[in-house]
Amino acid sequence: MLEVGMKAPDFTLPDQNNNNHTLSDYKGKKVVLYFYPKDNTPGCTAQACGFGDLYPQFMEKNAVVIGISKDSVASHKKFEEEFHLPFTLLADTKKEAIEAYDVWQEKIMYGKKTFGVARTTYLIDEDGVIEKVFTKVNAKENPEEVLGVF
Repeated sequence: MLEVGMKAPDFTLPDQNNNNHTLSDYKGKKVVLYFYPKDNTPGCTAQACGFGDLYPQFMEKNAVVIGISKDSVASHKKFEEEFHLPFTLLADTKKEAIEAYDVWQEKIMYGKKTFGVARTTYLIDEDGVIEKVFTKVNAKENPEEVLGVF
């Protein structure tokens, strides 16, 4: 697991409009980087809408919110449009950032062991250093919890 004080791994991933983003694009801003399992599922929708509702307050803190899942660009576009999400969603279909941030983990679903994205949020400072890590995230409470550390 990546820890506080470590340099956050950079990445290059497409957003919901198929434009590439890197973490280093956001140097000089705080970055709320949250990893979630799947677009249009109840928990992921609650988390995304929570970040969307609070997005103006994150912007006031000189912060951006970026959501990453292994869903496609098309899936992200539909998710963004359906819920009017004002922040960037990145498609990590090859699991490059997901693995670099150590969130591809074994899970137990319906009694079966499987692998998937462990809902995790990283707060990254203006210089690209991990400031805080939120693990075992409660999807509904996470946006307010993150905003509370500013």
